[in-house]
Formats: sequence, structure tokens, C-alpha cells
Amino acid sequence: MNALTPQLSEDQAEAFDTVTEMLRSSGIDLEDGTTLPLGDKPARVLAITGKAGSGKTLLLAQLYEAMEEAGVDIVSGDYEGKKRKDGRTLAILAPTNKAASVLRMRGVPATTIHRILYTPVYDPEYERIAEWLTGQGERPEIEGITDIALDRAHAFYQGNKSIPGAMAAAGLRGSDFITGWKRREDPLDVGMIDEASMLDDKQYEDLREIFPNLILFGDPAQLAPVKQSGAMVFEKLPEKAVLSLERIHRQEATNPILDLAHALADPQLGFGDFERMVEEAAARDDRVVLGQRVEVDLMARSPVLVWRNATRIRLINAFRRVYGAPEDMLLEGEPLICDGLELPLKHRKKRLDLEARGLIKGAQVIYLGPGRKPGFSRLHVVGAQDPQVSAASIVKIEMPDEEEPFIPFAARMGAAFLHGAAVTIHKAQGSQWENVQVFAPDLFAASRMGRMEAGQPLWKRLAYVAITRAEERLFWVVRNRLSKPSAPLTTADLIVPTPTLELQSEEI
Repeated sequence: MNALTPQLSEDQAEAFDTVTEMLRSSGIDLEDGTTLPLGDKPARVLAITGKAGSGKTLLLAQLYEAMEEAGVDIVSGDYEGKKRKDGRTLAILAPTNKAASVLRMRGVPATTIHRILYTPVYDPEYERIAEWLTGQGERPEIEGITDIALDRAHAFYQGNKSIPGAMAAAGLRGSDFITGWKRREDPLDVGMIDEASMLDDKQYEDLREIFPNLILFGDPAQLAPVKQSGAMVFEKLPEKAVLSLERIHRQEATNPILDLAHALADPQLGFGDFERMVEEAAARDDRVVLGQRVEVDLMARSPVLVWRNATRIRLINAFRRVYGAPEDMLLEGEPLICDGLELPLKHRKKRLDLEARGLIKGAQVIYLGPGRKPGFSRLHVVGAQDPQVSAASIVKIEMPDEEEPFIPFAARMGAAFLHGAAVTIHKAQGSQWENVQVFAPDLFAASRMGRMEAGQPLWKRLAYVAITRAEERLFWVVRNRLSKPSAPLTTADLIVPTPTLELQSEEI
């Protein structure tokens, strides 16, 4: 076992050593703490797979720490300073803001794939602040920016390592210091991708163009991306390029939520047997709850996970009714899901601006109130490093038995949103919440249909993904009932100590 990996189990250490050898062949020596120029060495792709609790995130974190100690520069999606001559780089990526935020909470400086594919163009005057914050320049003197404002920016950056957040702390708007976005032209070096089971073929090819050394971390028991024919990108790699972590760590093995998830691997286990296991787990451990109704208080911040769209729409409308939400407006604190951008091609710059701020398809958002112009909304992007933004919004409320959604208000073009009080299990991949409610009647319906995916009953794959979204407590809801709220919706839990970033899309 490598001296750098004292916390790793045997199979993790073996994977660590394999990655170490891969990096050594490319000029990064983790044992000696030295680096050589990248040069023309052959491209390599390696995948590390394992189910929930197998320690993929711990291994990723150990590799990041070892590479940083070896002098590898960490690339952020916020800002890239001057490249060191012959320096080596590492970017740690996830498909969604929420997945990236899970890594950041564990001390790993992750960003989204989109923020690496597209990089910000900084105003030269304010770029001097970014260079100073990242240790690449002297403290600047800029007209209109006081020493107190610079001190605020510096203090923010020391705790958060976010250039846009630091700029906002100095009183600047996003449109002040970011003049646009450009597709990355120059390749990087080493890329580590978490939640690689979510990657589609197009994303994978984009990453291959940028990173000659690519390390994928994924869970083969999750659901494959839509339109991928049940296959994940790492399942197409040569066998020798895929390392599997089989051991479930001792501290994780005592977790009843993960026990239930791993029990689904038993081919003899039926749905009724599994529900009895859930009931037994709930009787002995309060981290599992056999719910007789959906708890509406939880839906505002962690959506109910369902399989069927019809169930999702019914639960969303029940959520809005029980809070007394009027049909023609949103209440502050209502959750939304970004459903994509409705912008013509000529507004490519504004599209990149929205996406780079985190408003990509599937992003979780909380509505904070109306913006300054009709059709604009103030939003909190869940998991984003600089979460509070203002953007042109098209909000769609889907109604039961209606083909077309009801639109309470909309800008002419901008970010489109569906309601987020309930989401499909497919869309929940890559996210985690402290408390997760799984709507069991939907999984029962899937079991009755007998559908299979990648050689396993679909209901088991759905159940596995849904259960492993829970960080602390799992609510297995067995009845189609909804509780009453204990208090009105609020946004008090979302307040951050920096101003809202205004997107250039406000100019639409």
C-alpha cells in the first residue's frame, strides 16, 4: 500500500496505485512529488467503478490531495490565470452543480463539465483583482474599488475560493467583470469526472478532446443516461481500463439505507420482500421511515422521487394547493427545475452566460421573487458556488390531464423552468439530499410491468438510485396522501452574504 494512502482499503489502494502508475507514465510522480512537461505522451482513460459506500469519493479526494502536493495546478471553472511554463493541471468535474457541490462540501474543488468546456472572458481591469486573489499578481489599485471592498473580496476568497463570489463581495455585478464566454480551445491535462454514469456519448467525446488523461468515477448500478440504450460510457472501455471497488467500508456497512440499496442486488428478491425489509429497517433504525403520507414540509428543498410523470404532476399540484399558491404567480420559496434555455441561436452569448451561472437543464432552483423587469426572476441555484442570480424566466406549471402547461408568467425568451417539488428518479441522479422521500407506489407499478434494464428489473435500478440519494434519512412512502405544512414557505435558509449576481440575460 502506498505511503500516501493510509486511509484506503486494499481495493482502494490498488486502484490508487494503478492511477499513480498511469500518472507517472504521463510525467506526474505522486511518490516523489515531481512533475514533467506533458509532451506527446499517449492519451489514457481509466474508470473506477463501485456501488454506493465503496469509497469512490474518498479515493478521488486522496488522489486530488496527492496531485496538489506534487505541484499540479488545479483548474477552476471561475477563472484561469497565467499558465506556468511546463506546468501540469488537474480539473475535477461533475455533470451537475449539485453533484459538484457534494464534492466541494468534502473539500474537493469540483466544478461542472460545462464550466470547463466554456471559460469566462474577464474585463482586463477587473482581471487584475482575480490575478491578485489567486497569487499571480500584486494588490491592484482600481478606480471605483475601495481598499475596504478589496479586503472584503480577499476575505471571501480565503474561505470560498470563488472569484465571482469575491467580486460580488466587493460590490461588482457579474456583467461588470465577465464580458462573455468562449468555448475552450486549448486542451488541459488530467480530468477526474465524478458521477460518470450520467455522462452521455457527446459529453464523453467533448472530454476526450480536452483531457489526454481522463479518470472516470461511476456507479454501474445506477440508471444509464436517456437515449444511451442502457449503456454507460465506462462500460464501453477495455476490461483492463476499468477498476472495480468491491468492498463496502465498515462505517458504511452499518448504514441501513445502504444496506437496503445493496440488498437489491439479490436476483431472488421481489418487491414485496423488499418492502418487508424496509419495514424491518424502519422498526430498528430511525434513519429509515415507512411513511404513510408524503411530508410536504420536505418537498420545498428535497423533491419527492417518482417514476411516472403523471405522479410527478399530481404531487406538484397538490404541493401548490396545500400552500395556497395562486395560479397566476409563484410563492417565494417554491422549488423549480431548469428545463433548458429557450433562446435563438443569435443569442449564443447570453445562452453561455446563463449556462455558466448554473442554469443548465436539470439544475435545481429556488424562486426568490420577481426581478426588476417583467418576466424576470430572482433565483437561488442549488449547489452553485455563486447561487443567487437574476434571469429572464419562462415558468411552466404542468396540470393533470392537460397536454399544455399553464404559464403564470414569462419573459420573451430565457431559462425555462418546471416545478421542482417532485422529480423523476432519472433526473435525481447526481444529486443528494439530507432527507429523501421515495414514492413507493410508482416502484410497485414498475415491478408489476416486469420491465428490464441492462439485465436487471427496472424497479430495482430505480429503487437503488432513489435510495442512494439520501444522505441521512430515507422516507419510503407507501400511500398516496399528503400532509399539511407546518409553516409557510420561506427563503430565509437561502440567504447568502453576497449580492445577487445579475446575468447579462437581463439585457434581453
